[in-house]
Amino acid sequence: MLDIAEELHRWVQQGRDFAVATVVAVAGSAPRPPGAALAVDAAGTATGSVSGGCVEGAVYDLCQQALEDGEPVLERFGYSDEDAFAVGLTCGGIIDILVTPVRASSPLREVFASALAAAAGEEAAALARVVSGPAELQGRALLVRADGPYEGGFGAHPELDRTVAQEARAFLDAGRTGTLEIGEQGSRCGAPLTVLVESSAPPPRMIVFGAIDFASALVRIGKFLGYRVTVCDARPVFATAARFPEADEIVVEWPHTYLERTEVDARTVLCVLTHDAKFDVPLLALALRLPVAYVGAMGSRRTHLDRNERLREVGVTERELARLRSPIGLDLGARTPEETALSIASEIVANRRGGSGVSLTGAHTPIHHDVSSTPVRHIGAVA
Repeated sequence: MLDIAEELHRWVQQGRDFAVATVVAVAGSAPRPPGAALAVDAAGTATGSVSGGCVEGAVYDLCQQALEDGEPVLERFGYSDEDAFAVGLTCGGIIDILVTPVRASSPLREVFASALAAAAGEEAAALARVVSGPAELQGRALLVRADGPYEGGFGAHPELDRTVAQEARAFLDAGRTGTLEIGEQGSRCGAPLTVLVESSAPPPRMIVFGAIDFASALVRIGKFLGYRVTVCDARPVFATAARFPEADEIVVEWPHTYLERTEVDARTVLCVLTHDAKFDVPLLALALRLPVAYVGAMGSRRTHLDRNERLREVGVTERELARLRSPIGLDLGARTPEETALSIASEIVANRRGGSGVSLTGAHTPIHHDVSSTPVRHIGAVA
């Protein structure tokens, strides 16, 4: 639901009643991940998507029904070729969808409003909702922010709220959306519950070191992928807003000095395009020791070997060197800046989602990996 937070936040501000259908679980080749949502207001206006078109009509009807009767509903859609006109996923996957009415009179309204406001304002927040379990708990919600107490609750055992809040905060720290299994009393005791945790966090960072023509293309594709992009170069004549109009930030500073003082996290990607030892070595010696998602460096294979030796000389270990993606990017045969940017972006996506980078034609691999971002946590099990 938080993927369409900006529009739903406007609906709340306008006092609209609406129902929101959220993907809570997927199996097989499902088109949208958990957290994807379609919302329908009382006037019949729709926003968002849960399947890329396969079951939107049926889900639209479920939203209208939920608005009428005020009851949440959990529905499963799968593939069936028995009836050519049956509603199902043509891709062969299975999705579970939770439809929740959010009316002005609903006790959920306040929690949903807070969650939508936080997500629309790019504030880190996680919304936990009961997907399945005792009927009286289904659809109830709890909101967790990066710091401070949680809002709302499930109205059941107090330990349940505390445990879910702790788990939701862990999901938020990792920027993940997924489900957890938990007992009604906050452990394995009581009726089992399935809880969906949706995380909304500020955009991940992409830091591009080296204000060259390839960097300009990479900035554009980084923005397209949803990153907050910074360009850093020690040379003021090259690091200018005129050359990188789409960058969120341009920094004129020695790369390693900037990296020392800036904030990074487990979602940050670092792309080193300088291919100049005086910049690369101190920068990579630091970058390879940071808890970031990706570190890639441009250069020929000869440059790569020479750079690795220089890095070893300043104390970079073999284990740290193994994190370096160099030469940067996937083998696409790229030549132009735009093709090279696509190659780099493809490697970043494959690294993030667990893809192999091979052609899907003839490959016996899943189309959608993304297992790491949609975990199922079992309370009491060994993580």
